[in-house]
Amino acid sequence: MNKLSGKIAVITGGNSGIGLETAKYFVDEGATVVITGRRQKELDDAVKYIGKNVTAVQGDVSNMKDLDRLYQVVKQKHRHIDILFANAGLATFVPLDQVTEENFDQHFDVNVKGLFFTVQKALPLLRDGSSIILNASIAGRKGVDALSVYSATKAAVRSFARTFTVDLKDRKIRVNAISPGPIETPIFNKMGLNEEQIKQFSLDIISDIPMGRIGLSAEVAKVAVFLASDDSSFVTGIDLCVDGGLAQV
Repeated sequence: MNKLSGKIAVITGGNSGIGLETAKYFVDEGATVVITGRRQKELDDAVKYIGKNVTAVQGDVSNMKDLDRLYQVVKQKHRHIDILFANAGLATFVPLDQVTEENFDQHFDVNVKGLFFTVQKALPLLRDGSSIILNASIAGRKGVDALSVYSATKAAVRSFARTFTVDLKDRKIRVNAISPGPIETPIFNKMGLNEEQIKQFSLDIISDIPMGRIGLSAEVAKVAVFLASDDSSFVTGIDLCVDGGLAQV
């Protein structure tokens, strides 16, 4: 029997990278999925890739009206949510002395405010006993050059996993964070680096990873399936690192 048979899942940022691969894995495990993303073409491509049991809703998690529209669609089509993966986020490499107010606000608007209200606005639809998964990062616990603002946002996400767990304990809603390390996703192309810089960053970081390689989106998706399913029925409040050991040794 599929691990997520009959479940309704919402995944923000489900149009690419970790979110997209997780959506595919959720559907393969029997779930029906609603994904969001800011770019309609990527959403259309994602729907084709996932293949079945998926609805795409265009929107930006930092925009409250877009979140309201997302959950209105979910309510009309499915009436409830069993799994919420608050995955949408952004990252750019900016040295400390070059961070602008705009850059700072953009990161906190998406990674912190957007994630917080993604969860809050889902609460009326979340069934008691459901699973919430927050996408954090090992950058929230480890110093990384030129990622000061991004790292701070991910530390906030880790904090949310703890506080949401306590806030929602009476409803038996489990809340856990996933902290990926370097993962092979399109986000590298959106971080302000050129191809040569991306290649050099990958080579530099691989030397520090005990497993000796960059991770795959599928490897994070499998962890998300575990946290979404009854296999993790006594797991809540944790931060599960999927980083090849980078932040562990």
